[in-house]
Amino acid sequence: MAQPALAQDIGEAEVGPPVIDMDDTVFSGDFISIGAGVAISPSYTGSDDYVFNVLPIVQGSLGGVDINPRAGGITLDFIPDAAEGVAFDLGVAARLRSDRAQQIKDEVVKNYGELDRAIEVGPSAGVKFPQVLNPYDSLSISTAVMWDVKGAHDGMVVSPSITYFTPLSRAMIASLSVSAEWANEDFQDYYFGVDDADYIGPGIAPLAEFEPDGGGFTKAGVNLLLGYDLDGDVTNGGFGIIVVGGYSRVLGDAAKTPFTTVRGSKDQFLGAVGVGYTF
Repeated sequence: MAQPALAQDIGEAEVGPPVIDMDDTVFSGDFISIGAGVAISPSYTGSDDYVFNVLPIVQGSLGGVDINPRAGGITLDFIPDAAEGVAFDLGVAARLRSDRAQQIKDEVVKNYGELDRAIEVGPSAGVKFPQVLNPYDSLSISTAVMWDVKGAHDGMVVSPSITYFTPLSRAMIASLSVSAEWANEDFQDYYFGVDDADYIGPGIAPLAEFEPDGGGFTKAGVNLLLGYDLDGDVTNGGFGIIVVGGYSRVLGDAAKTPFTTVRGSKDQFLGAVGVGYTF
């Protein structure tokens, strides 16, 4: 679908990527993208109920520091990318985790008590390979290791990911990412353990007690992001629309807990749409 658009952008008979002078775009120096989006996602990890959330969008580069959004938070990269060749990322990641802290639609799960929000902070690192299939695409491999500094789950989380980014035309970009999450025993106990003593509802506790078996992977999934510039040229900034769709599968104790097996689902879906402005 993108090939005719690319040919039109170039204004030539042959089909190929648009010829762009990257030094003459909004992304050649400092830039910021700000906006807001609406997402629909599971009520909690492992839930089969879905809720809406309004999310801010912030991305850009200031003074050589790259700013990238992540689920519930942000990542800062302090190593400027080289003009050519492989680029390396090193910085800090942070996120606010609100799992089972709000919008619990399942009354049985809600009667096991709301959890505290966690603030997770830690180092992030990665490597980016440019020009994989065309002059403007890239393949990035990254990971972040974060600890809860607020005292909610008091655990550690590792989030590896692989992302392929490419323009589809001068107006549209696409990003496909595969990611996973590993968490230690403290995290698993906090979110996936089931204890009769926590039950505050009527009658006896309806779910069997469950004790997670140490650390392990909690989920793995894939997300597709599409961005479209409203004036037809993504390189000059301005207003744009972003659409995201994703699927993940809960794993390990996250899949074995009765919060998932009895009250929820191992299959998790995500949808989001947002509008932003780049300058």
